[in-house]
Amino acid sequence: MRAKQIPSSLTRSKSQILLLFFPLSLILLSFLFLLFPPSDPAASSTTHPYPHPLIPPQTSFVASLEHFLTHKALNHRSSDDTVRSLLQDDVRMFDDRKFAKEMDWVHGDPYYPLNFPIRVYVYQMPNKFTYNLLWLFRNTYRETSNLTSNGSPVHRLIEQHSIDYWLWADLIAPESERLLKNVVRVHRQEEADLFYVPFFTTISFFLLEKQQCKALYREALKWVTDQPAWKRSEGRDHIFPIHHPWSFKSVRRYVKNSIWLLPDMDSTGNWYKPGQVSLEKDLILPYVPNVDLCDAKCVSESESKRTILLFFRGRLKRNAGGKIRSKLVTELAGAKDVVIEEGTSGDQGKAAAQKGMRRSIFCLSPAGDTPSSARLFDAIVSGCIPVIISDELELPFEGILDYRKIAIFVSSADAVQPGWLLPFLKGISSTQIREMRKNLVEFSRHFMYSSPAQPLGPEDLVWRLMGGKLVNIKLHTRRSQRVVKESRSVCTCDCRSGNNTASSTLSGQSLSG
Repeated sequence: MRAKQIPSSLTRSKSQILLLFFPLSLILLSFLFLLFPPSDPAASSTTHPYPHPLIPPQTSFVASLEHFLTHKALNHRSSDDTVRSLLQDDVRMFDDRKFAKEMDWVHGDPYYPLNFPIRVYVYQMPNKFTYNLLWLFRNTYRETSNLTSNGSPVHRLIEQHSIDYWLWADLIAPESERLLKNVVRVHRQEEADLFYVPFFTTISFFLLEKQQCKALYREALKWVTDQPAWKRSEGRDHIFPIHHPWSFKSVRRYVKNSIWLLPDMDSTGNWYKPGQVSLEKDLILPYVPNVDLCDAKCVSESESKRTILLFFRGRLKRNAGGKIRSKLVTELAGAKDVVIEEGTSGDQGKAAAQKGMRRSIFCLSPAGDTPSSARLFDAIVSGCIPVIISDELELPFEGILDYRKIAIFVSSADAVQPGWLLPFLKGISSTQIREMRKNLVEFSRHFMYSSPAQPLGPEDLVWRLMGGKLVNIKLHTRRSQRVVKESRSVCTCDCRSGNNTASSTLSGQSLSG
């Protein structure tokens, strides 16, 4: 078919219109560009690295807890969808669902089981194990006269060991408010790699009457060990925050297969029985610092004021491995440029410790009742180089962090040798001191718990190291299921009366306080 002829005059007029329209369009686009410049994604991420850039992370346990209880806890569900009468079929059905899900991962994820994010199921335990204990602390923490038998402030100890709160608060926060991407909360048990038990063992130990506490421990134990996921793995994929060495002590032998979150391994055997703790299954977490963070600006400004060579403020007499403190006091007493002080409780004691650390080059960090000491982490966030004197100490996140860059390690034998320690410290060059202090500024973030939890903070490093345990956990779970189920003993206990009946999946022993 022949094409229709178009008059040449009409064609020329259209071309002129197009030529006129094109420069006008460029002028209009330039004007719009000036009015509404495009945003730069890179610049935006630099300016606003977090979802809520105007809200700084909260690092105070008391302040964070107050906000949590008065703004978030009021909306939590009071129903408990994991408590029910357990039948053997429940365990079998759960195992089948778990097997199907893991087969999906094996075939669908080329990196499984070395995968991130880690999937964590958070048990929704009855309020008496969680919210009620947090309210108990909140309503009583101002009673600073509440002391332990050796004179330590009870509520200060709870704050130092509050890792159970920081981890739990992050896990249950809405995903839109969370910054950590290496761990996610799942709401179906068969989808979980790990199970988090949100029981506040330290608060209950210090703030409840002795028998009331032991009864609550037994109830929590029975509640958790009745779950199908527990019976499937015998607790090997369950996480228990047992950060104070006295907490959960009366029943923890029944959860010895579980992952414990600890302040140290205490290889001296004074606090944990043989076979209960190991670096293979457990994680060491830092104490919550008791002093404010001295950031890069603070460290720089305080450098000329650091006229004290060696500083220590705390309890001078301790039990077990902490006996070295009294020996060090004898050795260092009266030495020039050395400050050794007995610690005091309350805000004045905190202020004195913070002021002393910020005026010192080195901070003494000897063993306490256990090989670890909270003073270590106070020193780190104060820009004071720790001098660690604890032969049995295992440190938090050692698989990731190199403490040689920020601390001086001295054996107990050398430290108490007459006339040895101070000349050794004076022999460290000013160049090395400046380098270590610079590293302290960088390392401090790894020991500052916060809400929301920050990338490279302690909560983040917990899950990074936990990922390395998953393969071993799965291996032992498979092996434990080869045991003939009828040979396992079953334990229950009447927690209301305190009487024990039957037996436990973990042990045939009775549950006694």
